[in-house]
This record gives sequence, structure tokens and C-alpha cells, in this order.
Amino acid sequence: MNEVGLNISRTQESVLATNTVIRNTYSLLAMTLFFSAISAVLTMVMQVGQGTGFLMFIGGFIMTFVIRANANSSKGLVAIFVFAGLMGGALGPIISVYMMAYANGSAIVAQALGGTAFIFLSLSGYALTTRSNFSYLGGFLFTGMLVVIVGMIANIFLQIPAFSLALSAGVILLMSGFILFDTSRIINGGERNYIIATVGLYLSIFNIFIHLLHLLSSLTGRN
Repeated sequence: MNEVGLNISRTQESVLATNTVIRNTYSLLAMTLFFSAISAVLTMVMQVGQGTGFLMFIGGFIMTFVIRANANSSKGLVAIFVFAGLMGGALGPIISVYMMAYANGSAIVAQALGGTAFIFLSLSGYALTTRSNFSYLGGFLFTGMLVVIVGMIANIFLQIPAFSLALSAGVILLMSGFILFDTSRIINGGERNYIIATVGLYLSIFNIFIHLLHLLSSLTGRN
């Protein structure tokens, strides 16, 4: 086989590998989100408290390190479902608080779910359709993450409502950027492990939903 033929063959193999990662990532993402939804409903029905929910969130955060350590084996798949179960379980008490605190709590939760789905499908769909490379966002996103973390720590002491809303808006914008960045990495071969790719997209979706809940309840919530 001549050099041209070899290049064509390598290109075809690369495209096939990329398509496989994309298919596996979105299939696993759908399954983990569904599993999280079940876990959230269970903790709501069981009336799990916010303290337990927070511990589940910490457990989910710890599981991200376990996932990365086992991403190339079947243990990674088990770990990501444990992660999804813990994160979903942590959502249950949060959702319950919003539904009890506001007369239109159910509508706020539904709007946050719809808004999250719209943001994710629009941005990820755009990146998949255009095949654009958003790797240049990496530095901005890292800096933005640091700014948001510092802002959240500061607001623990300041307790300024308007600043809290601004932070939530910032997180939503930041996570939207991560969706473009992570999807672009999958498309352009920057991420070949679909388990790691799934965790990145899941965390962006999770954070967008949480902060949309905060924004919507502050702007449209009725006591």
C-alpha cells in the first residue's frame, strides 16, 4: 500500500474511533442521567435530609477520582454509576426544598430541567454539527473556574443576594463553555475515553441545573 493509501486508511480509522467515542459517550450519559433521576426521586420519597444529601454530594465528588483511576477498565463503568447515583441522590433534598419553599416550586423545577436540556442540546448539537474546535476556550474556562470558586468562598462571608445571582449566572455561562470545550475535544480526538468524557458533560449539566434552580427561584419564585 502506498503512502496515500496509508493516510486514507489512518483517516478512516480515526473517524471511526471518534464516532465510536461520541456514540458511547452520549449513550452512557443518557443512562447515567436516567439513573440519577431515579436516585433523586428515591431520596425525595424517602425524605432524605440536606445533611445526608451533602454527604452524598461529597461522595460523588470523591468518586470522580475513582473513575479517573479506573477509566480504562470495567471498574470505571461501575464507578460512574455509583457517582451518578450519589449525585442524583444529593439532588433529591435540594429539589424537595425548592418544591416546599415556593408555591410554584414544581414549575421552577420543570423550567430548570427544560432550560438545562435546551442549553445542553443546543450547545452540544452545535459543536457536533459544525465540528468546530473550541480548544482555545481552555485557558478562559480555567481562569473563570478559579474566579467563580473565589467568588463563592467570598460570598459565604458576604452573603450578598445580588452577588449570589451573578455567581449563578457566571456558573451557567462557564458550564456552557465547558460543554462546547468537552464536546469539541471528543470530536477532534482530544478525549478518547468515553467514561471520562461522560463525567465532564455530566458535571456541566448538573451545575447548570442547580444554578438555574437558584436563578429561577430568585426571579420567579412565589412564597
